[in-house]
Amino acid sequence: MTTIVDFSERVMGKVHTVLTVINRADQIRLRDGTIAADAVRSIDLREVLVDTGATTLCLPPELIARLGLDLLKEVEATTATGVRSVRIFQDAKICLCGREGTFECLELPGGLDPLLGVIPLEMLGLEPDLKHQRLRVLPEQSVDTYLTIL
Repeated sequence: MTTIVDFSERVMGKVHTVLTVINRADQIRLRDGTIAADAVRSIDLREVLVDTGATTLCLPPELIARLGLDLLKEVEATTATGVRSVRIFQDAKICLCGREGTFECLELPGGLDPLLGVIPLEMLGLEPDLKHQRLRVLPEQSVDTYLTIL
């Protein structure tokens, strides 16, 4: 069951993207036959701010609850308002720009719009293009690949 959420205010000089977040644990249960396909929870998000100051995917509590993500841990994190305790959830699968990966999700205080941080961007081979206000998809093949082993 997919929910569509629209965060439509665009600000000049910033990159926004559209992405889908899926509960990866639900996908595993679907594969082993313990739930039906329509029980896999996912959300389509529009106008998600790409924030290179954020570490990972950041979602408000109501979206995390709709996805049914499992709590992984509670940690101290540096926020715009100082150091505070935040909850981190697991098994958030992100799909965007033809790429997908599973990441941790940091819970934002209620009312804040979703953010996409640097770890998912780097792992998926995406980088913000501020001039054109979009994400650039880096090559997976050839000598120009974003994938490295040193």
